[in-house]
Amino acid sequence: MNTAVEQLFLDNASNRHLDWLESEAIHIMREVAAECSNPALLFSGGKDSVVLLRIAEKAFRPGKFPFPLVHIDTGHNFAEVITFRDQRAAELGETLIVRSVEDSIKRGTVRLRNPLTDSRNAAQAVTLLETIAEFKFDACIGGARRDEEKARAKERIFSFRDEFGQWNPKAQRPELWDLYNTRVHPGENMRVFPISNWTELDVWQYIAREKLALPPIYFAHERQVIPRNGLLVPLTDLTPAKEGEVVENKIVRFRTVGDISCTCPVASDADSVEAIIAETAVTQITERGATRMDDQTSEASMEKRKKEGYF
Repeated sequence: MNTAVEQLFLDNASNRHLDWLESEAIHIMREVAAECSNPALLFSGGKDSVVLLRIAEKAFRPGKFPFPLVHIDTGHNFAEVITFRDQRAAELGETLIVRSVEDSIKRGTVRLRNPLTDSRNAAQAVTLLETIAEFKFDACIGGARRDEEKARAKERIFSFRDEFGQWNPKAQRPELWDLYNTRVHPGENMRVFPISNWTELDVWQYIAREKLALPPIYFAHERQVIPRNGLLVPLTDLTPAKEGEVVENKIVRFRTVGDISCTCPVASDADSVEAIIAETAVTQITERGATRMDDQTSEASMEKRKKEGYF
């Protein structure tokens, strides 16, 4: 088999795989719309939620989405991502609801030792639960994937949360033959993950195929960083250099975007989707393992946050 034929075979196989993943995600999205009375789609402006928007377009266009877009803003997000979030929502003509951790701090429902500098990542859980209660959402669609982290690998596609917003990994509902139990009592809700079965590589291949726009920080750029505990901490007002640390200029990109206080870039010269796909295909470090300071506190960090109501 010559090289051109081999490449055509691989391209066709990749497209069939993406078609299957897309079809499953569309089915899940429509299941939410059919079975849940008041759902919402969590949209941060990150790559996974960008993919969810395209899935929603394919599931429901030319009609409007049967749910609003919701973002829980820590107030410590990268400016490029927030700008992109607002632009994308406006382009789609869909409702975007933004609720902030800062408002929860002012209400006293979130308390941090230093509200100006402490990580607000885990505090998002409180604001999310307040938002769910405010709008009486019975399902929140999110872009979590099982390959991201051990706790997320335990999630069902329809992940039940009790009246306190808590997740119990030992009380998961069976999902045999793609049959989903969506029943909830008042105060309970579902977190739904249509791209659970996707990998980071699948996401980037889908972005390439669908020609999806992304915030520029996903691509290689020069940035001041601080090498710390095997990570590259971005130099910002929220994450300054500690005594004795050296600030370096490096070409980096972000594999994931989140709260500035806990999200790190990786050294990379991948400045296009195609280059990122090639890089992702050979990496042996998980997305969150390479970029998230909050997941390094212990192996159970994410599971503990999810039990408390985190995404």
